[in-house]
Amino acid sequence: MATKIRLQRHGRKGYAFYTIVIADVRAPRDGKFTEKIGTYNPNTNPATVDLKFDRALYWVEVGAEPTDTVRNILSKEGVYLMKHLRGGVKKGAFDEAAAEAKFSAWKADKQKGLQAIEAKKAADKKAADAVRLAAEKKTNEEIAKKVAEKKAAEAAAKAEAEAAARAEGQAAENAEAAVSEQTETPAEA
Repeated sequence: MATKIRLQRHGRKGYAFYTIVIADVRAPRDGKFTEKIGTYNPNTNPATVDLKFDRALYWVEVGAEPTDTVRNILSKEGVYLMKHLRGGVKKGAFDEAAAEAKFSAWKADKQKGLQAIEAKKAADKKAADAVRLAAEKKTNEEIAKKVAEKKAAEAAAKAEAEAAARAEGQAAENAEAAVSEQTETPAEA
């Protein structure tokens, strides 16, 4: 029986997630399967993979042929590296402890790389936030400046109107005083 390691689709339209299964080559995509060895969720960033490493390694070693996507997943999880290292142990190139040490070193290096990526993402986000905050402060300062200018113009207009009203009021008082002086002067004569 020819076996294949493939993805089996689950989830709703537009939000699919997959189980990684061992199935007969003739079985339909979402049909019968022999064993479930993991899950794959491409909707998260980065994609989430939950894999039974030992079972995946067993099936790869016995000749199960993965699809392209599953091959990439297994390669990123280190299944093919471990298969390669076990082949070296069988040939006598190195012992089991050396193979485990090499695999552990690869895993640690991969973790460092992932942590570096996460740190870079966090730094980029922080820098973008700082730039956005600076732009927002600049915009707020410009708005405050315009508001201050508008208030100053309104205050100047109000002061000018009050001065004009006072001047008009004084002119009216002067006119009344002049009229009253003229009316008082002929009455005395």
